[in-house]
Amino acid sequence: MLTLVVIVLDGLVYSSWLFIVAVGLTLIYGVLRIVNVAHGSFYALGAYVMASAAGYYFARGLPPQANYLIIPLAALVVGLVVGLPLERGLLRFFYGRDQVVLVLVTYAAFLVLEDATKLVWGVDPYYAVEPYRLLGTLSVGGLPYAVYDLCLIGVAGGLGAVLWWGLNRTRNGKLLGAVIHDREMSEAFGVNVTPIFTATFVLGAMLGALGGALTAPEISVVPGVGAEVIVLAFAVVVTGGLGSVVGAMLGALIVGMARAAVIHLAPSVELFVVYLVMAVVLALRPQGLFAPAAARKI
Repeated sequence: MLTLVVIVLDGLVYSSWLFIVAVGLTLIYGVLRIVNVAHGSFYALGAYVMASAAGYYFARGLPPQANYLIIPLAALVVGLVVGLPLERGLLRFFYGRDQVVLVLVTYAAFLVLEDATKLVWGVDPYYAVEPYRLLGTLSVGGLPYAVYDLCLIGVAGGLGAVLWWGLNRTRNGKLLGAVIHDREMSEAFGVNVTPIFTATFVLGAMLGALGGALTAPEISVVPGVGAEVIVLAFAVVVTGGLGSVVGAMLGALIVGMARAAVIHLAPSVELFVVYLVMAVVLALRPQGLFAPAAARKI
């Protein structure tokens, strides 16, 4: 029973992290039809900005309780300073092109941003452990769990609820749904898709950076962290269905639970269980488990 509890908790924590990291990727694809490889760079930049800002904050002896505001601020900065110019200055010129071209463009942007990150922060690791330590630990069945890790479950749940409400219960969300369903028909009815594209890309960049900012207190932030994350995020959104926020949540849950079970029961196969889950799902349902229905044009 204790092993089952540990597997469930570990799976929920890892699934929450996967969802936070991957939801921006699936949101961008749902609207812009771009498999955004640069999403990994947004994650890395969010981690670096968070680690740098947290180091500056604690070095000045400021109130420790307020340091958690740095996390959403770091995501906002990356979205506006990097995501907005990238969409307006580069990607908008390639809309309507073949998806392979867009993948190559975003991959090139990823490489440029990776090198720019090294130029700004160097190659030495950055640490921001204070937010992780401040919350302490909690005993679950006699096993200590970091409260910060458990908080990721609440963050992911709240983020999923806000996105669902925004997409399904607001006017802008319904306009966004119309653009996702049929861009040409939306334009014919007078919907200006340009600001929708820009806002969606910036939001997706912010969500990717939020994942990095939330992860920074748990890891040493070093060059290359974005490359690892983009592969995992892609596995999650493909499993759940590209373009589906609900699919990203359920895909993250499936992958996270499978990984947690394997770590505790068969650790020798942990390295490829994520890709095994993806392969099995794609073999049975190539479009993913919860891919949105595509419009059929006659």
